[in-house]
Amino acid sequence: MLTSTFDSILDAIETLSLDEQTSLLTIMHRRLSNRRRAEIATNIAQGRQDYESGNVFRGTVEEAIEELNR
Repeated sequence: MLTSTFDSILDAIETLSLDEQTSLLTIMHRRLSNRRRAEIATNIAQGRQDYESGNVFRGTVEEAIEELNR
């Protein structure tokens, strides 16, 4: 079903003029950049919260490997 929808979208895009397709690409690139930026901001906020609450591992690589093997 998803492939069918995706194919339909691609077919619809191909009916657009070259200028419209270029505009669509610009809009989609901007939206994807904004979405990724928001995702990074969420990850940073979570990391800060984890750090402040002491839920982060501190140690050497060897200590990290030892911890993972437990």
